Amino acid sequence: MVLDPQVKALLDQLKAIGAPPLEQLPPEQARQLFRMLAGSREEKEAVHQVTNQTIPGPDGEIPIRVYKPEGAGPHPALVFFHGGGWVIGDLDTHDNVCRVLTNLAGCAVISVDYRLAPEHKFPAAVEDSFTALEWAAEHAEDLNIERKKIAVGGDSAGGNLSAVVAMMAREKGMPSLVCQLLFYPATDFTADTESMRENAEGYFLTRESMNFFRNHYLNNEEDANNWYASPSLAENLSGLPEAFIITAEYDPLRDEGEAYAHRLKEANVPVTLKRYDGMIHGFLSMAGQIDQGKTALQEAAHKLRSSFNKQE
Repeated sequence: MVLDPQVKALLDQLKAIGAPPLEQLPPEQARQLFRMLAGSREEKEAVHQVTNQTIPGPDGEIPIRVYKPEGAGPHPALVFFHGGGWVIGDLDTHDNVCRVLTNLAGCAVISVDYRLAPEHKFPAAVEDSFTALEWAAEHAEDLNIERKKIAVGGDSAGGNLSAVVAMMAREKGMPSLVCQLLFYPATDFTADTESMRENAEGYFLTRESMNFFRNHYLNNEEDANNWYASPSLAENLSGLPEAFIITAEYDPLRDEGEAYAHRLKEANVPVTLKRYDGMIHGFLSMAGQIDQGKTALQEAAHKLRSSFNKQE
């Protein structure tokens, strides 16, 4: 496949802006640039209710944003972890993705503003993410959500965190999860893949930006072999909730996301793997300008509804 024309137009727009590559910026400036790019994409979709609050975390309060759909509830729920290489991204950069999923899936979405690196290196993001998942399950009644209908999901680094907390929940025996949505997830810091070489530059996420994120997030090379950082390296993937994994053709992370899907299948975990041809990393967040981003969000919402309905 060739690069989708809408993607090419968007990449040309970004090039015309002349913004420096993220890896050439200090983390705080990279965050500001990412917020600016995310905020310029589209108008916010209306949802029934949105509330901001904080919950107790391992090292201070964790901000969360709770989205509620129409209806009396209790609602099924998605605990969502944003992307951004564990260094950038926040509740606002992924606000519209959460709004769209709330409406399309008819579920509550709990978006988690976990601690970022390099101020808080690995495994701080993992600790905050699992704490938020546990908190959501424990406070299901207060949140007006169904404890037996909780899913996890996220994009890129958020997909990584979703995969990891799903395994942590299995290890602990709680909370029980019905699904994991993994949008172009990072799954293996040790991998040297064909897609990383093929798509090293020119397609939004680059090899250099991945090195930037890695160097800020991990403490040392040993961390790369820890399944809390590289879920593909976990010895046992059995007993995990069904997975819906989306990858993009022109994404450096394509192969590791697909390799993780194959490992889950080998462990007899129900998996739906969908590669979007002509797409780049981050295309779901660009759904306001890329039609396949809209389609992918619709498919993800359909998968969520299906997973929730299996628990009736």
